[in-house]
Amino acid sequence: MAANGDPSMISPPSSISNGPEPQLPPLPPPLRSTQVLQPLSVFPVTTLSQEATYEYVFGGPLDSHALSSTLKLTSPPIRLRPDVVFDFPLPVYRSQSIDSQRSSGVDDGRSSSAQHSQHHRSSRASSLKRSGYVGNDGTASIGSRKSNRSDGEDEDSLRQLLIELQKQVSVMSMNLSAKLDDLQRGDRHFETTVALCEIRTQLQELTKSVESCQTEVSEVKRDMVQIKHELDTVQQVKEEIEELREYVDRLEEHTHRRKLRLLEQGLTFFLTYAIFAAVLGMLQFGYNTGVINAPEVNIENFMKDVYKDRYGEDISEEFIQQLYSVAVSIFAIGGMLGGFSGGWMANRFGRKGGLLLNNVLGITGACLMGFTKMSHSYEILFLGRFIIGVNCGLNTSLVPMYISEIAPLNLRGGLGTVNQLAVTVGLLLSQVLGIEQILGTNDGWPVLLGLAICPALLQLILLPICPESPRYLLITKQWEEEARKALRRLRASNQVEEDIEEMRAEERAQQSESSISTIELICSPTLRAPLIIGIVMQLSQQFSGINAVFYYSTSLFMSSGLTEESAKFATIGIGAIMVVMTLVSIPLMDRTGRRTLHLYGLGGMFIFSIFITISFLIKEMIDWMSYLSVVSTLAFVVFFAVGPGSIPWMITAELFSQGPRPSAMAIAVLVNWMANFVVGIGFPSLKTALENYTFLPFSVFLAIFWIFTYKKVPETKNKTFEEILALFRHGNGR
Repeated sequence: MAANGDPSMISPPSSISNGPEPQLPPLPPPLRSTQVLQPLSVFPVTTLSQEATYEYVFGGPLDSHALSSTLKLTSPPIRLRPDVVFDFPLPVYRSQSIDSQRSSGVDDGRSSSAQHSQHHRSSRASSLKRSGYVGNDGTASIGSRKSNRSDGEDEDSLRQLLIELQKQVSVMSMNLSAKLDDLQRGDRHFETTVALCEIRTQLQELTKSVESCQTEVSEVKRDMVQIKHELDTVQQVKEEIEELREYVDRLEEHTHRRKLRLLEQGLTFFLTYAIFAAVLGMLQFGYNTGVINAPEVNIENFMKDVYKDRYGEDISEEFIQQLYSVAVSIFAIGGMLGGFSGGWMANRFGRKGGLLLNNVLGITGACLMGFTKMSHSYEILFLGRFIIGVNCGLNTSLVPMYISEIAPLNLRGGLGTVNQLAVTVGLLLSQVLGIEQILGTNDGWPVLLGLAICPALLQLILLPICPESPRYLLITKQWEEEARKALRRLRASNQVEEDIEEMRAEERAQQSESSISTIELICSPTLRAPLIIGIVMQLSQQFSGINAVFYYSTSLFMSSGLTEESAKFATIGIGAIMVVMTLVSIPLMDRTGRRTLHLYGLGGMFIFSIFITISFLIKEMIDWMSYLSVVSTLAFVVFFAVGPGSIPWMITAELFSQGPRPSAMAIAVLVNWMANFVVGIGFPSLKTALENYTFLPFSVFLAIFWIFTYKKVPETKNKTFEEILALFRHGNGR
C-alpha cells in the first residue's frame, strides 16, 4: 500500500472505458472542491470471501437529489485469511461515478479519469504487495501469511491499512470534486454547443428566409419587367389605336364627301332611257293583273259556250265561278314560279340579260291568250295566263333589282317608285281598254288579253341599247372596266370613282357574308332579320286586300248598288287614282322616307277598310251609302299607292347587298305571288261566306302589319347598301 496515499488508487467505472455510454439524466448541482466528505457509513459484514466486496457510501448533509452516487474501487478484492474474523468491515470502495452519466460531448474529462484510474490501480497494488497482503498475482490472501503472527500485529496492520484507506478516500474526494468541476465546465461547454447549434439552426432558417426573400424579390423584379413590357405594349397599342382612329376619321370624312357627291348626281337622259326600258316589265305585270277584271262577264259567257258545245249541257253558275277563279289565280301560280327563278336568272344571265330572255315568255303567253277564242278552248286561256304569269314573276324580281343597281343614291327611292308607277299605268291601261266601248265585248276581249305582247316587244327593242348593271359587272363578274363604261354612260360623266368606291365597299361587305344561296340565306343569322322584314312587307302588300279590289272591283261596286257601266267607270277611276298617287309619292319617297310612307299607307287603308265594311252593312238602309263605299274604296286605293304599293318591292332590294340580293328577291317575290294566289282564289269564297264583312279580315291584317312596320322596319332613305347592312349587324336595324 502506498504510504503517500496516491490518488491513482481511485479508478473510474468500467462502463466508461469498456461499455457504451448511457443516456445522461439531468445533471445535479456540482460539488465544489471546498466541500468535505462526511465519514463513511459501514455495512456490517460477517463473512468474507474471495468475491466479497465492501461498500462505503457517502453520507452527510448533501441532499439525496443533489448527489446519489457511490465510489467503487475496481482493483482486485483483498483476500483475507479465512480464519480471521473482523469486527469491522474491510472496505473495498466502489464508485459509480457521475462520469458514467456524463454526456458524450465531455471527452477530455473522460480521458483524464481513465488515466487516473489506471494510475490508482497500480499504486494500490504496489502498496498491498509491500504490506504483504497481496500476492504476486494481484490477489489479497490472508492465508499466504504466517499463521503464527499475533493478533496485535494484524490489528496494527489493519489499522494502518484503514488509515491508508482514509487517506485514499480523502484524495479520492478531492479528485471527485475536481472531476465535478470538470463536469460543470463540460456542461457549460455542452450548453454552449447546444446554444450554438440552436443559433446555427436559426441562422440556417434565417438564410433560407433571406433566400426566399431573394427569390420573391427576383420574381417581383421579373413581374416588374413584364409589367413594364406590357405597359410598353399597351402604349404601342394605344398609339396604333390613335393612328387607326385618325385613319377612321379620315375615312369617314372621305366617305361623307363621297356620299355628298353621290347625292349631287342627277337624272341623265340615258339613265331615264334605261329605267323606262326596264319598267316595261312592270307595266306588263300591272296590265295582266287588271286585264282580267273588266271582261269578267264576257269570259264567263265564252266558258259557258265552250262547255255546252263540248258536253251538250249548260254549266252551273258555281262551276263557272270556279273556272273563272282558275283563270284569275293561275296567273299567280306562274308568278310564283317566275319570281322564285328570278335570282337564278339574274346571276346566270345578268339583270339585263334576264329581262331580254324573259320577253320570250311574255310574247308566248300573250299569243296564247289572244288565240283563246279562236281555238275555242278555255284551257288555252289557262295556259296563256300561266305563261304570262311566269313572265310577270320574273319581271317583279329582275326589274326592281336592275333599277336599284343603276340608280344614283339620291334618286334610288324615287326611281324605285317608278316600278309601282308602271304597275299602276298598266292597271289603268287594262281598265280603260276593258270598257264596253273599246274592247270589253265578246269579240274584243281576246284582243284585250293579247295586247300583253306590246310591252314585251317594246322592251325587246329598247333594252339591248341599255348597259348591264354596273354592280353586276364589277362585283359578280369582276369586270371593272366594263362597269366603268356602264357608269360613264349612265352618269354622263367620266367621274365615276365615287360609284366604284361605293361598289367596292359593298363588295367588301359581301365578302364577309359566307352565304348567298337561297338555303344559306334562310339559315344566315345576320341576314335573317332583313329577310323576315322583306317577307312581311310583301305580305302587307297582298293581304292588305288591294288585289280583291283589282280583281273584283267591278262586281264589288255592282254589289254596292252601282250599275254595271258605273261600276266599270269606277274601276277606271281606281286605276287613275293609282297612277296619280304613285306620281305624288315619287318625290315623297326620298323626302319623307320609306318607313314613314308605309306607315301612312297602312294606317289609311285600315281606316277606310272599316268604312267599306260599314257602307256594306247599311247600304240597304241608306241609298247614298253605295257612293260612300265607292269613295272609301278609292281612298283605300290612294293610301295603297302612297305606301304598300311600291315600297315592298323597293325596300326588299335595298335591305340586301349584292351577293344575297337575288336570292332574297326570289324569296320575297315567291311570297308575294303566293299571297296573291291565296287572295285571288279565296276572295270569292270569302265574299260568299262573310258577305258584308268581306273586308274585316283585311282590317285585322292591316293592323298587324302597321305594328310590325313601326317596331321592326328600318329607314333606308339616303343610306348606302353597306350602311343598311351595318344596321342589321349591330342589332335591330332601328
